[in-house]
Amino acid sequence: MSKGRVLSEFWSFLRQEKKYWLVPIVVVFVLFGLLIVFSQSSAVAPFIYSLF
Repeated sequence: MSKGRVLSEFWSFLRQEKKYWLVPIVVVFVLFGLLIVFSQSSAVAPFIYSLF
């Protein structure tokens, strides 16, 4: 299943079930994931570690 297909299925689920409140939660999870991925090999990693 391609990434576009997954996003399309998720969006159609949100519209059909009227669960728009899930969008901010998913956005926060994606941002945290990107923060973890991009901070693994940078000089910012010790500072991000101290946040948690």
